[in-house]
Amino acid sequence: MKAWPILGIVIVQAVLCLAHWFLYDTWTAFWWPLSPTDALASKLAFICLSMLFITAAMFGFRFTNWLVALIYQIAAVWLGLLNFFLVGACLAWMIDFALRLVASDSARFEVRHVSAIVFIVAAIAAVVYGILNARVIRIRRFTIRLDRLPESWHGRTALVFSDIHLGNINGIRFARRLTALAQRLNPDIIFIPGDLYDGTKADPEKIAAPLFELTPRLGVYFVAGNHEEFGGSTHYAEALKHRGFHVLDNERVTVDGLQIVGVPYEASNYPLRLRHFLTSLRLADEAASILLQHVPNRLPIVEQAGVSLQLSGHTHGGQIFPFSWITRRAFGKFTYGHQTFGALQVITSSGVGTWGPPMRVGTHPEVVLITFQ
Repeated sequence: MKAWPILGIVIVQAVLCLAHWFLYDTWTAFWWPLSPTDALASKLAFICLSMLFITAAMFGFRFTNWLVALIYQIAAVWLGLLNFFLVGACLAWMIDFALRLVASDSARFEVRHVSAIVFIVAAIAAVVYGILNARVIRIRRFTIRLDRLPESWHGRTALVFSDIHLGNINGIRFARRLTALAQRLNPDIIFIPGDLYDGTKADPEKIAAPLFELTPRLGVYFVAGNHEEFGGSTHYAEALKHRGFHVLDNERVTVDGLQIVGVPYEASNYPLRLRHFLTSLRLADEAASILLQHVPNRLPIVEQAGVSLQLSGHTHGGQIFPFSWITRRAFGKFTYGHQTFGALQVITSSGVGTWGPPMRVGTHPEVVLITFQ
């Protein structure tokens, strides 16, 4: 394993340990008094829970069976609960601090029990809603006008599947749902701008088998996202090519006059290489072009190269609060939706699957249907 994934795992585990320590400290303070036995049991439980997700993820990268999938699902749900428990804990401490200024200690300690119950119930309710909400797929429709669009493309439709994350959470049944939805929409072409797979150990042909039944007349085009790199992007690319997908790896194809360019996630991390590649294509000298790039970034480079439309995902819209707020700080208006950057149009999908917690609060899973004019 490379050094940077190991460092990432260490950092994530350290953050999880700190989060669980804070939650344990809040629990013992707000559910006081605890007996020595209950306090010890709570401490051991929080220690075990702090290691649950990383342990499940490590097993998921190496093995594939129903037991690993079950453990990963439990760990992912707990990760979502942890998020909302932390939000509740922060609010509880804020209320407690405010009461220090206006109430006696005895009254403040009585309120602690009530606030603990309220925030525990609220966190569980948010998780239940988030899990249910994550299973309701919306159809987001855009009508796009592109300069230099070939006449044959006027009125055609393109379906964008972003961030499906096939793996231990979203499996073959989820792929069947997406296939049925795509067949009903009957697009002329399908674009998948990354994270078709979650990166966990799996047979890429088997888990995505229903999607290979999709045969839009202009084809299915895919670029690798960051999660494909977890499991080896070459491994996934070979499986997809074998089943008829067009895997674009720093290349351009022309489909009935329209230029389609694909830049995988790893290549997009090198601005100078990206600029050289896109500039060498001289896109502005020919028909309209569409760039598939997983992350909605490098927009000055893309716009200067003459790309007409960039299709991205990656952000999930933040997926759950408060990460929706954090993501908005990172990507600004390009976090989600149809935006413009100079002459460049950008569509960022919130994705149809989930990563980590199998839930969405404040965002929605979606597929994007584009009609060209």
